Amino acid sequence: MSRELTYAEAIREAMEMALERDERVFLAGEDVGIYGGAFGVSDGLFQKFGPERVIDTPISEAGIAGLATGAALTGMRPIVEIQFMDFITLSMEQLVLQAAKLRFMLGGKVTVPFVLRTPAGAGTGAAAQHSQSLENWFVHVPGLKVVMPSTPADAKGLLLVAIEDPNPVIFVEHKLLYRTKGPVADGYYTVPISKSEIKRAGRDLTIVATSLMVARALDAAERLAAEGIEVEVVDPRTLKPLDADPIIQSVVKTGRVLIVHEACKTGGFGGELAAVIAESQAFDYLDAPIRRLAGLDIPVPYNRELERRMVPQVEDIVASARQLVREAR
Repeated sequence: MSRELTYAEAIREAMEMALERDERVFLAGEDVGIYGGAFGVSDGLFQKFGPERVIDTPISEAGIAGLATGAALTGMRPIVEIQFMDFITLSMEQLVLQAAKLRFMLGGKVTVPFVLRTPAGAGTGAAAQHSQSLENWFVHVPGLKVVMPSTPADAKGLLLVAIEDPNPVIFVEHKLLYRTKGPVADGYYTVPISKSEIKRAGRDLTIVATSLMVARALDAAERLAAEGIEVEVVDPRTLKPLDADPIIQSVVKTGRVLIVHEACKTGGFGGELAAVIAESQAFDYLDAPIRRLAGLDIPVPYNRELERRMVPQVEDIVASARQLVREAR
Protein backbone atom coordinates (compact mmCIF):
# COMPACT_ATOMS: atom_id res chain seq x y z
CA MET A 1 0.00 0.00 0.00
CA SER A 2 1.07 3.57 -0.61
CA ARG A 3 -0.19 7.06 0.15
CA GLU A 4 0.69 10.61 -0.82
CA LEU A 5 3.52 12.20 1.14
CA THR A 6 5.56 15.29 0.58
CA TYR A 7 9.28 14.94 -0.05
CA ALA A 8 9.95 16.32 3.45
CA GLU A 9 7.48 13.90 5.04
CA ALA A 10 9.09 10.97 3.23
CA ILE A 11 12.52 11.92 4.58
CA ARG A 12 11.10 12.37 8.08
CA GLU A 13 9.43 8.96 7.90
CA ALA A 14 12.70 7.35 6.82
CA MET A 15 14.57 8.92 9.73
CA GLU A 16 11.84 7.91 12.17
CA MET A 17 11.96 4.31 10.95
CA ALA A 18 15.74 4.20 11.19
CA LEU A 19 15.69 5.63 14.72
CA GLU A 20 13.09 3.04 15.75
CA ARG A 21 14.88 0.07 14.20
CA ASP A 22 18.47 0.72 15.20
CA GLU A 23 19.63 2.20 18.51
CA ARG A 24 22.94 3.13 16.87
CA VAL A 25 21.19 5.73 14.70
CA PHE A 26 20.96 9.31 15.90
CA LEU A 27 20.21 12.66 14.24
CA ALA A 28 22.32 15.77 14.85
CA GLY A 29 22.54 19.23 13.35
CA GLU A 30 21.66 22.88 13.74
CA ASP A 31 18.03 23.30 14.90
CA VAL A 32 17.07 19.71 14.02
CA GLY A 33 15.67 19.12 17.51
CA ILE A 34 13.19 21.39 19.25
CA TYR A 35 12.72 23.60 16.17
CA GLY A 36 12.30 20.63 13.84
CA GLY A 37 14.85 21.76 11.26
CA ALA A 38 15.10 24.89 9.14
CA PHE A 39 12.62 23.38 6.66
CA GLY A 40 10.62 21.33 9.19
CA VAL A 41 11.99 18.02 7.95
CA SER A 42 12.73 16.63 11.43
CA ASP A 43 9.59 18.05 13.04
CA GLY A 44 8.39 15.88 15.94
CA LEU A 45 11.43 13.61 16.13
CA PHE A 46 12.91 15.38 19.17
CA GLN A 47 9.64 14.99 21.05
CA LYS A 48 9.48 11.27 20.21
CA PHE A 49 13.10 10.21 20.67
CA GLY A 50 14.51 12.78 23.09
CA PRO A 51 17.70 14.85 23.27
CA GLU A 52 20.09 11.87 23.26
CA ARG A 53 18.87 10.67 19.85
CA VAL A 54 17.95 14.00 18.22
CA ILE A 55 20.70 16.47 19.04
CA ASP A 56 20.81 20.22 18.48
CA THR A 57 24.39 21.21 17.72
CA PRO A 58 26.24 24.52 17.83
CA ILE A 59 26.64 26.42 14.56
CA SER A 60 29.80 24.57 13.56
CA GLU A 61 29.70 22.65 10.30
CA ALA A 62 33.23 21.36 10.84
CA GLY A 63 32.15 20.14 14.27
CA ILE A 64 29.07 18.42 12.86
CA ALA A 65 31.11 16.57 10.24
CA GLY A 66 33.73 15.67 12.85
CA LEU A 67 31.00 14.40 15.18
CA ALA A 68 29.63 12.20 12.40
CA THR A 69 33.05 10.82 11.51
CA GLY A 70 34.07 10.07 15.09
CA ALA A 71 30.74 8.54 16.07
CA ALA A 72 30.72 6.37 12.94
CA LEU A 73 34.21 5.08 13.74
CA THR A 74 32.95 3.93 17.15
CA GLY A 75 30.07 1.94 15.67
CA MET A 76 27.26 4.48 15.60
CA ARG A 77 25.26 5.35 12.47
CA PRO A 78 24.81 9.11 12.54
CA ILE A 79 22.49 11.15 10.37
CA VAL A 80 23.74 14.73 10.40
CA GLU A 81 22.31 17.80 8.72
CA ILE A 82 24.17 20.77 7.30
CA GLN A 83 21.44 23.40 7.28
CA PHE A 84 22.39 24.82 3.85
CA MET A 85 24.70 23.11 1.40
CA ASP A 86 26.64 26.36 0.97
CA PHE A 87 28.07 25.90 4.47
CA ILE A 88 29.24 22.38 3.79
CA THR A 89 32.34 24.25 2.64
CA LEU A 90 33.22 24.70 6.32
CA SER A 91 33.28 20.91 6.84
CA MET A 92 35.50 19.99 3.89
CA GLU A 93 38.54 18.94 5.92
CA GLN A 94 36.57 16.42 7.96
CA LEU A 95 34.70 15.08 4.94
CA VAL A 96 37.47 15.03 2.34
CA LEU A 97 40.58 14.31 4.41
CA GLN A 98 39.08 12.17 7.17
CA ALA A 99 35.71 10.51 6.51
CA ALA A 100 36.36 9.72 2.85
CA LYS A 101 39.86 8.33 3.38
CA LEU A 102 40.05 6.55 6.74
CA ARG A 103 38.73 3.22 5.48
CA PHE A 104 41.44 3.16 2.81
CA MET A 105 44.25 4.54 4.97
CA LEU A 106 43.57 1.90 7.64
CA GLY A 107 43.48 -1.01 5.21
CA GLY A 108 39.74 -1.58 5.35
CA LYS A 109 39.78 -2.30 9.09
CA VAL A 110 37.29 0.46 9.84
CA THR A 111 34.10 1.78 8.27
CA VAL A 112 32.66 5.28 8.45
CA PRO A 113 28.89 4.80 8.12
CA PHE A 114 27.12 8.12 8.27
CA VAL A 115 24.70 10.16 6.17
CA LEU A 116 25.13 13.88 5.75
CA ARG A 117 21.84 15.45 4.68
CA THR A 118 21.87 18.93 3.21
CA PRO A 119 19.33 21.19 1.48
CA ALA A 120 20.59 22.71 -1.76
CA GLY A 121 19.46 24.73 -4.72
CA ALA A 122 18.05 28.09 -5.74
CA GLY A 123 14.48 29.32 -5.99
CA THR A 124 13.76 30.51 -2.46
CA GLY A 125 15.13 34.04 -2.71
CA ALA A 126 17.95 33.20 -0.31
CA ALA A 127 20.71 34.74 -2.47
CA ALA A 128 24.30 33.77 -3.13
CA GLN A 129 25.27 32.21 0.21
CA HIS A 130 22.22 29.99 0.78
CA SER A 131 21.31 28.71 -2.70
CA GLN A 132 24.19 26.79 -4.25
CA SER A 133 24.33 23.28 -5.70
CA LEU A 134 27.77 21.93 -4.85
CA GLU A 135 27.21 18.22 -5.35
CA ASN A 136 29.94 17.80 -7.94
CA TRP A 137 32.59 18.91 -5.46
CA PHE A 138 31.94 15.62 -3.66
CA VAL A 139 31.57 13.48 -6.78
CA HIS A 140 35.27 14.22 -7.26
CA VAL A 141 36.24 12.74 -3.87
CA PRO A 142 37.04 8.99 -3.72
CA GLY A 143 35.39 7.40 -0.69
CA LEU A 144 32.22 9.48 -0.70
CA LYS A 145 28.88 8.50 -2.19
CA VAL A 146 26.57 11.24 -3.51
CA VAL A 147 22.80 10.79 -3.72
CA MET A 148 20.22 13.24 -5.16
CA PRO A 149 16.66 11.87 -5.01
CA SER A 150 14.01 13.64 -7.08
CA THR A 151 10.78 12.14 -5.69
CA PRO A 152 9.35 11.42 -2.23
CA ALA A 153 9.47 7.66 -2.86
CA ASP A 154 13.11 7.77 -3.90
CA ALA A 155 13.97 10.07 -1.00
CA LYS A 156 12.62 7.62 1.56
CA GLY A 157 14.13 4.50 0.00
CA LEU A 158 17.51 6.06 -0.73
CA LEU A 159 17.83 7.57 2.74
CA LEU A 160 17.10 4.23 4.39
CA VAL A 161 19.66 2.42 2.25
CA ALA A 162 22.19 5.23 2.81
CA ILE A 163 21.84 4.79 6.57
CA GLU A 164 22.64 1.08 6.12
CA ASP A 165 25.69 1.80 3.94
CA PRO A 166 29.16 1.34 5.48
CA ASN A 167 30.47 4.46 3.73
CA PRO A 168 29.83 8.19 4.19
CA VAL A 169 26.96 9.34 1.98
CA ILE A 170 26.24 12.94 0.97
CA PHE A 171 22.44 13.13 0.65
CA VAL A 172 21.40 16.23 -1.31
CA GLU A 173 17.82 17.51 -0.94
CA HIS A 174 16.59 20.33 -3.18
CA LYS A 175 14.69 22.88 -1.13
CA LEU A 176 11.96 23.31 -3.77
CA LEU A 177 11.21 19.58 -3.60
CA TYR A 178 10.28 19.57 0.09
CA ARG A 179 6.60 20.40 -0.52
CA THR A 180 6.17 18.31 -3.66
CA LYS A 181 3.97 15.24 -3.25
CA GLY A 182 4.05 11.71 -4.60
CA PRO A 183 3.08 8.13 -3.74
CA VAL A 184 5.25 6.55 -1.05
CA ALA A 185 4.96 2.91 -0.02
CA ASP A 186 4.10 2.03 3.56
CA GLY A 187 6.68 0.33 5.71
CA TYR A 188 10.41 -0.07 5.44
CA TYR A 189 11.89 -0.35 1.96
CA THR A 190 15.12 0.64 0.25
CA VAL A 191 16.06 1.98 -3.17
CA PRO A 192 19.50 0.75 -4.25
CA ILE A 193 22.35 3.22 -4.35
CA SER A 194 23.88 3.40 -7.84
CA LYS A 195 20.69 2.52 -9.70
CA SER A 196 19.51 4.94 -12.39
CA GLU A 197 15.83 4.94 -13.31
CA ILE A 198 13.96 5.73 -16.50
CA LYS A 199 11.20 8.09 -15.36
CA ARG A 200 9.60 8.34 -18.80
CA ALA A 201 10.11 6.25 -21.92
CA GLY A 202 10.67 7.86 -25.32
CA ARG A 203 12.31 7.30 -28.70
CA ASP A 204 13.46 10.68 -30.05
CA LEU A 205 15.67 12.19 -27.35
CA THR A 206 17.19 11.27 -23.99
CA ILE A 207 17.13 13.85 -21.21
CA VAL A 208 19.30 13.00 -18.23
CA ALA A 209 18.30 15.22 -15.32
CA THR A 210 19.07 15.42 -11.61
CA SER A 211 17.08 16.43 -8.53
CA LEU A 212 14.54 19.23 -9.21
CA MET A 213 15.40 19.16 -12.91
CA VAL A 214 13.80 15.71 -13.22
CA ALA A 215 10.34 17.16 -12.61
CA ARG A 216 11.04 20.00 -15.01
CA ALA A 217 12.29 17.55 -17.64
CA LEU A 218 9.10 15.52 -17.26
CA ASP A 219 6.99 18.67 -17.70
CA ALA A 220 9.03 19.55 -20.77
CA ALA A 221 8.55 16.04 -22.13
CA GLU A 222 4.77 16.41 -21.92
CA ARG A 223 4.89 19.67 -23.86
CA LEU A 224 7.18 18.17 -26.48
CA ALA A 225 4.91 15.15 -26.86
CA ALA A 226 2.23 17.53 -28.14
CA GLU A 227 4.66 18.39 -30.95
CA GLY A 228 5.30 14.75 -31.76
CA ILE A 229 8.67 14.58 -29.97
CA GLU A 230 8.87 11.65 -27.57
CA VAL A 231 11.42 12.21 -24.82
CA GLU A 232 12.98 9.60 -22.56
CA VAL A 233 13.82 11.00 -19.11
CA VAL A 234 16.52 9.27 -17.07
CA ASP A 235 17.22 10.08 -13.43
CA PRO A 236 20.64 8.90 -12.18
CA ARG A 237 19.44 9.27 -8.55
CA THR A 238 23.00 8.48 -7.41
CA LEU A 239 25.75 10.63 -8.88
CA LYS A 240 28.51 8.54 -7.37
CA PRO A 241 28.84 5.65 -7.90
CA LEU A 242 27.02 6.29 -11.18
CA ASP A 243 24.90 3.61 -12.82
CA ALA A 244 25.77 4.57 -16.38
CA ASP A 245 24.39 1.61 -18.31
CA PRO A 246 20.70 2.70 -18.45
CA ILE A 247 21.85 6.13 -19.62
CA ILE A 248 24.10 4.69 -22.30
CA GLN A 249 21.42 2.30 -23.52
CA SER A 250 18.90 5.14 -23.69
CA VAL A 251 21.26 7.24 -25.82
CA VAL A 252 21.91 4.25 -28.08
CA LYS A 253 18.14 4.03 -28.59
CA THR A 254 17.39 7.73 -29.15
CA GLY A 255 20.64 8.97 -30.71
CA ARG A 256 20.42 12.32 -28.91
CA VAL A 257 21.05 13.42 -25.34
CA LEU A 258 20.42 16.57 -23.33
CA ILE A 259 21.91 16.71 -19.82
CA VAL A 260 20.14 19.05 -17.40
CA HIS A 261 21.27 20.10 -13.93
CA GLU A 262 21.00 23.20 -11.76
CA ALA A 263 24.62 23.52 -10.67
CA CYS A 264 26.90 25.83 -12.63
CA LYS A 265 27.78 24.41 -16.03
CA THR A 266 31.56 24.69 -15.75
CA GLY A 267 32.85 21.75 -13.74
CA GLY A 268 29.33 20.43 -13.23
CA PHE A 269 28.13 16.84 -13.27
CA GLY A 270 26.97 17.26 -16.86
CA GLY A 271 30.55 17.45 -18.09
CA GLU A 272 31.44 14.16 -16.39
CA LEU A 273 28.31 12.50 -17.73
CA ALA A 274 29.01 13.78 -21.24
CA ALA A 275 32.47 12.21 -21.03
CA VAL A 276 31.01 8.90 -19.85
CA ILE A 277 28.64 8.87 -22.84
CA ALA A 278 31.37 9.92 -25.29
CA GLU A 279 33.67 7.14 -24.07
CA SER A 280 30.99 4.47 -24.42
CA GLN A 281 29.46 2.65 -27.36
CA ALA A 282 26.72 5.28 -27.35
CA PHE A 283 29.09 7.68 -29.11
CA ASP A 284 28.74 5.75 -32.38
CA TYR A 285 24.95 6.11 -32.22
CA LEU A 286 24.83 9.88 -31.69
CA ASP A 287 22.96 11.78 -34.40
CA ALA A 288 23.85 15.14 -32.83
CA PRO A 289 26.44 16.48 -30.36
CA ILE A 290 25.85 15.94 -26.65
CA ARG A 291 24.24 19.04 -25.19
CA ARG A 292 24.28 20.40 -21.64
CA LEU A 293 21.78 22.78 -20.04
CA ALA A 294 22.84 24.00 -16.62
CA GLY A 295 23.00 26.92 -14.24
CA LEU A 296 24.89 30.02 -15.29
CA ASP A 297 28.42 30.51 -14.00
CA ILE A 298 27.46 33.29 -11.60
CA PRO A 299 26.62 33.54 -7.89
CA VAL A 300 22.90 33.03 -7.30
CA PRO A 301 21.22 36.48 -7.48
CA TYR A 302 18.87 37.76 -4.79
CA ASN A 303 16.61 39.40 -7.38
CA ARG A 304 13.79 36.95 -8.06
CA GLU A 305 13.74 37.30 -11.85
CA LEU A 306 17.52 37.12 -12.15
CA GLU A 307 17.53 34.06 -9.90
CA ARG A 308 14.95 32.43 -12.13
CA ARG A 309 16.95 33.16 -15.26
CA MET A 310 20.09 31.67 -13.78
CA VAL A 311 18.58 28.17 -13.43
CA PRO A 312 17.09 26.01 -16.23
CA GLN A 313 13.31 26.35 -16.43
CA VAL A 314 10.82 24.10 -18.22
CA GLU A 315 10.71 26.42 -21.22
CA ASP A 316 14.51 26.32 -21.47
CA ILE A 317 14.47 22.53 -21.54
CA VAL A 318 11.75 22.53 -24.21
CA ALA A 319 13.70 24.95 -26.39
CA SER A 320 16.99 23.06 -26.05
CA ALA A 321 15.37 19.71 -26.70
CA ARG A 322 13.45 21.00 -29.71
CA GLN A 323 16.59 22.49 -31.23
CA LEU A 324 18.58 19.31 -30.61
CA VAL A 325 15.99 17.15 -32.35
CA ARG A 326 15.75 19.53 -35.31
CA GLU A 327 19.54 19.65 -35.67
CA ALA A 328 19.67 15.87 -35.73
CA ARG A 329 17.03 15.65 -38.42
